Amino acid sequence: MFARRAVVLAALAITLLAGCSSKHNQAGPGSLPAAPNPTTLVSGPSSPAPVTAPPSAAPPAAGLTTITYTQAATGFPADPDQASTTPLTEALQVREKQPVYDAVGGTARAYLTPQISGVDLIMPVVAKQSGWVAVLLPSMNRSIGWLPPGNWATTPLRDQIIVHRGAYTLTWVRDGQPQQTWTVTVGAPATETPLGRTFVLGRSSLPSKVYAGLDVLALGAVPDDKKAVASGLADAHTGIHAWYRNEFGVRKSNGCVRMPPAAQKVLLTNIGSGTSVVVLP
Repeated sequence: MFARRAVVLAALAITLLAGCSSKHNQAGPGSLPAAPNPTTLVSGPSSPAPVTAPPSAAPPAAGLTTITYTQAATGFPADPDQASTTPLTEALQVREKQPVYDAVGGTARAYLTPQISGVDLIMPVVAKQSGWVAVLLPSMNRSIGWLPPGNWATTPLRDQIIVHRGAYTLTWVRDGQPQQTWTVTVGAPATETPLGRTFVLGRSSLPSKVYAGLDVLALGAVPDDKKAVASGLADAHTGIHAWYRNEFGVRKSNGCVRMPPAAQKVLLTNIGSGTSVVVLP
C-alpha cells in the first residue's frame, strides 16, 4: 500500500499509499580498559588525553528545503549499510527546526523539524563520529543525514522489523531476538516494496474496509518509481497494514506490506515511532 491523506495519531493528518491492490537510549557501553601489567614500572603520572572539539557546523545557505512528508531534498549520502540487519538501538528527535548536513562538518542540505505532518519525527541513529550523529532520513529512500552536537534528544529503541521480499515474510525482533514471523504480501513487480533501511513514522487510520478496521504503520520510505503508481499516490509513503482477504505470500500491492489482521494487531500493540525497518530482497 501507498497512502493518501489520512487521520494520524492524535487526529492529525498524514498521507499514505492507500489502495494497495493492483485494482484499487543509549548505545551499549564500550569495552573496559585493560588492567595495567603489574610488572610494568611507571615513571610518573600520565598526561591526560587532549580533548578535541567536535567539527563546527557551517551556517546553512539561504533557501534550503525543509524535509516534509511530501518534500524530499538532494545532496545527502546513501546509507552505507542499507541492507544491515544489525538492530538500531537509539533514535533521535530534534528540539527545533535545524539544518541537517551531508557529512561531519560538511554542507547543510535541508532542514529537519520536530514533527512531520503532525506526528513526532523520531529517526533511528545509524552512526556517530566526533560528536555528530547520522540518522535515517524520511521521504527519501536509503539516505542519511548528519546532525552536529546538541539541540536534539535521544530515546532507546528495542524493536526492529525485517521484511524478506523473496520469502514473503515479516519478522518482529525485540532486543535482538526474533519474536514472531508472518507470511505477508509485498509490492507487485512494477511497484516493488522499496529495499533498504527505513523506519516507522507513525500510525494512520484509513476508512476503507480493506484494512480490516486497523491502523496502518506509515514508513519513511516512498515509491522508488513514482511514475509506476497512480498520479494521486506519487507523494505517498509505503506502509505496513492489515488486509481483509486471506491472500498472502504474493507480490500484489502498490508497495506496502500487507499483514494478516491478527499480526497487524501485534505490531500495533508493540511497535512505536522510530522503530527501524529493513527490507531485503
